[in-house]
Amino acid sequence: MDIQILASDEPSPVNVINEDADTPFVFLCDHATSFIPKSRNSLGVEDHHLTRHVAYDIGIKGVTEGLAEHFKSRAIFSNFSRLLVDPNRKLDNEGLMPVVSDGCHVPANLDMPEAEREARLNAFYWPYHNQIQMTLDRMIEQGQVPIVVSMHSMTHEMAGVERPWPVCVLWNQDPRIPVPLIETFKRQGFNCGDNVPYSGRDDHGHTMEIHADRRGLPNVLIEIRQDLISDQAGIDQWTTHMINAFEEVLHCPSLKEIKCYL
Repeated sequence: MDIQILASDEPSPVNVINEDADTPFVFLCDHATSFIPKSRNSLGVEDHHLTRHVAYDIGIKGVTEGLAEHFKSRAIFSNFSRLLVDPNRKLDNEGLMPVVSDGCHVPANLDMPEAEREARLNAFYWPYHNQIQMTLDRMIEQGQVPIVVSMHSMTHEMAGVERPWPVCVLWNQDPRIPVPLIETFKRQGFNCGDNVPYSGRDDHGHTMEIHADRRGLPNVLIEIRQDLISDQAGIDQWTTHMINAFEEVLHCPSLKEIKCYL
């Protein structure tokens, strides 16, 4: 018997803007919201945790919307909390449906029945990834080479360790966007992190690996510090910083070809 998770009046698990755009950028937002369906009773999580980074990437939805508007490009947003299921994790990763996340205990994820796990994947995880795949397939069929940008935000500290970088660039093997983008940020005066505090070469780059790296599409994962985009003024400021940086690297000829670096 199918397990019902979403009510008819609850939002779709995926939101797409500028779906028919003819520009090469595709902005992805894996952790756009903290939404948890009513049927799951907040997963048993204390309310204050649902406004923390453990539930979603604070501020990044607004930056991503601003980038999509400026470049008139497609953007794809998950519309569910990463505590429910994290679309940027492999199926065998313990962070896929975490039992504990930075001090937040998630009772509903402890000893989860297989039927519930499959229901969440089918309701949220797969629709998000299927939308990305369909979007990229359609663009390639139309003769475009998609430029895939995954937008994230990070805490200013973790486990008592300060993170001095306002922005970080994560990447696997394809250097076409990351290397010039890092150089651009540094030239603009930013202390830009290179594959810190996470790496695009491990599970933190799952979405990019399966949708971009394996297909030879130019790509990059961005982490912006959450304390810098926690209000509208910060979101607007960092949207402008990102626009300025991307405009400097957008016209590189190598971005117009499909080339696999794995």
